[in-house]
Amino acid sequence: MTVEVSLQPWRAFKPDGVILFSDILTPLAGMNIPFDILTGKGPVIDNPIRTLEQVKQITKLQAEESCPFVGESLRILRQEVGNQSTVLGFVGAPFTLATYVIEGGSSKSFAHTKRMAFAQPEVLHALLDKLADNVADYVRYQADAGAQARPRSTHA
Repeated sequence: MTVEVSLQPWRAFKPDGVILFSDILTPLAGMNIPFDILTGKGPVIDNPIRTLEQVKQITKLQAEESCPFVGESLRILRQEVGNQSTVLGFVGAPFTLATYVIEGGSSKSFAHTKRMAFAQPEVLHALLDKLADNVADYVRYQADAGAQARPRSTHA
């Protein structure tokens, strides 16, 4: 389904790029951060990360094991479009991912994230360090699978 949804705009309009249809939270499960997507609510992280002990429980992402479908989708997209278009991977920026895991889902006020930034900056820094390392690994994984560029998601 990921491949089909990614290819629909390309087939219809032949843009310069085909972007992988993927959720920014996809790699979280592979970092020992389980989440669910609830109808009408969106992503929910049952155990938001708010302590250094929780940050230490985040594991190194092994994308080829935890989300092999991403690599397979990129390989198929690369084959489908050949040299007619650029294949774009997709990753969430570390800070974007951090807000989800700190807040326990999406947020309008980011109260927990702001509180952590001022009251526990060492926890936020440790979390961002781990997420940045894992996001970098995820970018490399996508590039190895055929992505030629990776737009990143950021908060507006």
